[in-house]
Amino acid sequence: MDRLHEKQRDLEEYLKQLGSVAVSFSSGVDSTFLLKTAKNVLGDKVIAVTARSCSFPARELNEAVDFCKREGIKHIIIESEELAIEGFRHNPKNRCYLCKRELFTKIKEVAKDHGIKNVVEGSNMDDNGDYRPGLTAIEELGIKSPLREAKLTKEDIRTLSKEMDLPTWNKPSFACLASRFVYGEEISEEKLAMVDKAEQLLLDLGFNQVRVRIHGNIARIEILPEEFDKLIGEDIRTKIFNSFKEIGFSYVTMDLKGYRTGSMNETLDDATLQRRG
Repeated sequence: MDRLHEKQRDLEEYLKQLGSVAVSFSSGVDSTFLLKTAKNVLGDKVIAVTARSCSFPARELNEAVDFCKREGIKHIIIESEELAIEGFRHNPKNRCYLCKRELFTKIKEVAKDHGIKNVVEGSNMDDNGDYRPGLTAIEELGIKSPLREAKLTKEDIRTLSKEMDLPTWNKPSFACLASRFVYGEEISEEKLAMVDKAEQLLLDLGFNQVRVRIHGNIARIEILPEEFDKLIGEDIRTKIFNSFKEIGFSYVTMDLKGYRTGSMNETLDDATLQRRG
């Protein structure tokens, strides 16, 4: 058995030992793979829990609902409005900690109500290399991270997802819309909706991996470098600019470095980056 499939076996054994799990399910690459594997191993001792909020696009929620219906997985949708969390709107550096603490506290309550022993989430080994204060909340609440326990990377998960015929094997990475804001800039429902509409436009135009970062009234577009030429073509460029203006942005820019995860963390100092929360 090769190392990749040894990791897969380790994941299955770890889940088997947990007995029953509530999976925090966002319909992304990682949580879909985790949920499907848990279903294969534990059967009806698995539930999926998805949080509906203004920072979670409707398209992602719809995909989560459709997947659970297809797979015959009990799916519970909860309300988790981050903007109601004290301090969250001000977008502090530990914003993700505040959100994850609230979210997983609610998921633990759901698990308890349904007789489920453990709550699990889909962070993987690659998540250890970025500033992710949410991991502190996960550890504090005793949430399990099976993909990290099995030492699975994002590339591993995509490869295994393809083998399992999961529709998410090549799905673009996604993070909650609040991650598009500069630390310290107020997060509002209006601005979240602007980002959501702007990113949906880029996806509808055929761009594969997108982020629209918001800096006051400026939109900073991140796309893959190999798609730069497409964006700066006159017809597409004009459509994007006019549409973004209608959405509410005054200025529209393209990031010359291109798409990368956690680009807002590039403004943080070393001391902040060395701690999770």
